[in-house]
Amino acid sequence: MKTASRTPVLEQLEFSGFLRFLAHGAPDPLIRWHTHDSYELHYIIQSSGKLFVGDYIGDFFPGNLVLTSPRLPHNWISTVIPEQGIAQRDMAIQFGHEPLETAAKIIPELREIMALLERARYGIEFFEYSEAAQQAFYQIRDADGANRFALFILLLSALAKSMTYRLLSSAPMQSFEDDASLMQIDSVISHIMENYSTPLSSDMLAAKLNMSPTKFSRFFRKATGNGFTDFVNHIRINKACQLLMDTNLYITTICYDVGFNNVANFNRRFLEIKGATPKEFRTQAEGRFGHTSQHTNSTISS
Repeated sequence: MKTASRTPVLEQLEFSGFLRFLAHGAPDPLIRWHTHDSYELHYIIQSSGKLFVGDYIGDFFPGNLVLTSPRLPHNWISTVIPEQGIAQRDMAIQFGHEPLETAAKIIPELREIMALLERARYGIEFFEYSEAAQQAFYQIRDADGANRFALFILLLSALAKSMTYRLLSSAPMQSFEDDASLMQIDSVISHIMENYSTPLSSDMLAAKLNMSPTKFSRFFRKATGNGFTDFVNHIRINKACQLLMDTNLYITTICYDVGFNNVANFNRRFLEIKGATPKEFRTQAEGRFGHTSQHTNSTISS
């Protein structure tokens, strides 16, 4: 996996007012574990990777559309970035709470949006709305004044009525507010993402941050909503799911490729997280998506 050490390839495009529009490529300084005081409606144009919202860990692909609430930590990490970078990876619209809350008290038609914003405390991923959402983002970007706000309300109204969504974080949570702590947790998560297939030690990472193991444990749970071992297991199991769907590698091989050193433990953790054994998951994936790719063991690596 390539690290984000190259120069960003696209400058931010911004306008500000009640709405703030952001667009960027990858790598980019904005791609980090972070939190802010605004809602954020976030759309992925290109690339795939790992999505973190609150204590949720999952996968994202082009068309991924997520709404997060103020102070809910989040990040999208692309697992592979080409050497030339990605010109356009994300678009995001950020907005505040109080103006909409005040308006909804006066305008009953806006109250459905407040219900949507309440759900956003957990992070919301929307499905079957990708093409329409991308078009709406571009229309909002290119409009101005009252037209921009009207298009934004139309988009929120459509999402408020959507029945194809899921809540992400198991509970509302707030991470650190200071930049130093956010940079620390971002460095820890980046280390885990780059080294999940190798032995990982919370004590080693604690030492890197000049923390005692106990302090690091509290720090990590506050930031991510997960214990260190649970977090690492989720990353490894998600990678195993990808290999089960996309390759014909033996399950035992996948177990070791993603960082487990015991097949029984791998099977047990997989069942806990996914509700199925690795074999059952592969069979279900073949039923939903067709046969796995015809890769050979000699051509596939972690």
